Amino acid sequence: MCRLAAYLGPEISLGRFLMEPAHSLYRQSWEPEEMEDAVLNADGFGFGWLNPSRQTAIYTNTRPIWSDTNLNGLSESLFSTYWLANVRSATPGQSISQDNTHPFKFGQILFTHNGYIENFNIDIRTRLHEILEPSIQSGIQGNTDSEFIFALLRQQLNHTSDIAQAIQGMVSILTEMIADEKVLLNLIVGDGTNFYVLRHAINGQCPTLYYSTGENEFPDSILIASEALTESGKWQAVPEHSYCTISDNSAPDFISL
Repeated sequence: MCRLAAYLGPEISLGRFLMEPAHSLYRQSWEPEEMEDAVLNADGFGFGWLNPSRQTAIYTNTRPIWSDTNLNGLSESLFSTYWLANVRSATPGQSISQDNTHPFKFGQILFTHNGYIENFNIDIRTRLHEILEPSIQSGIQGNTDSEFIFALLRQQLNHTSDIAQAIQGMVSILTEMIADEKVLLNLIVGDGTNFYVLRHAINGQCPTLYYSTGENEFPDSILIASEALTESGKWQAVPEHSYCTISDNSAPDFISL
């Protein structure tokens, strides 16, 4: 399990997004309040952003976020209107490595996942691999369930340019494939313009996910996070088994799966 966060709004520094809120993602790395399967997120971290050339970029590190000596400098020097971040708690049996550290990037697409596929290493990885096209298989660099979910999403994007539709297709395939295994499936996907948010689970309870559009600390913006980043009381739960497209700071329209 992991903790996720995303921001869309006026330009702010990385530090403003990642480190300064009272219950920031930085703090959630050692003091999460709503994680059920772990107590720390110390197995790496990463963030993605939209750079001045309007291209998405990522930075990842396999060390705990609090031990990265580069982070203070990056937090003061990087600015963007578009941020995505993850602090990782590795699923047992999945290694800590650069290739396994979120967010993932392919072309302009950013991807991060909170959750897991139960028994992934027993047989589901093989079954997923069998349905992936060779061009998608060859792009897999790590060994996590998260990257295979991203691969399945990328395969859907070979057949549609609509990311929301691709997420629906990916969920449908997983639902048909899974029997009794638990799948926890909170996703934030970005294309540098919009965010696409999914809160879902198969045979299990959806992990927590919230959004806020009325933050005095972040005016004219929208925030999405596994746990509320601020103490404003304005955070609302993303409905279970739903997804949405976020393109501005207005309240999202959630669509039930």
